[in-house]
Amino acid sequence: MFFISSAYAQAGGTQEANPMITLLMFGGLFLFMYFLIIRPQRKRQKEHVNLVSALGKGDEVVMTSGMLGKITKLEGDYVVLEVSSSLELKFQKSAVHAVLPKGTIKAI
Repeated sequence: MFFISSAYAQAGGTQEANPMITLLMFGGLFLFMYFLIIRPQRKRQKEHVNLVSALGKGDEVVMTSGMLGKITKLEGDYVVLEVSSSLELKFQKSAVHAVLPKGTIKAI
C-alpha cells in the first residue's frame, strides 16, 4: 500500500475536483437538510400558530408545563386559566400545548 501511494505521487496523478460536482453535493445536502429538518419544523410551527389563534373562552387546554385548565379570559397575548374552583393563573398564549376535548378535566 505504501508503494502504490508513492508511485501514484511520482506519476503526478493529482486530480482537481470538478466544481460542478461540488455544487451538486452542496445542493443535495441543502435539500436533505430542508426536507428532514426545516420543512417539518415549519409545519409544526404553523400548526401551533393556528392552535393559538383559535383559542376561545371555555376551551380546556394543557400547557407546556403540563398544567391543565379551562380558559376564562383572553387578554392579548395572555390567557387566564381556571385550574381549580378558586384559582386562576395567567399564561402566555404561546405556552399552550394542546386543546383538550370538552369535559376532559372533569373526567380526570
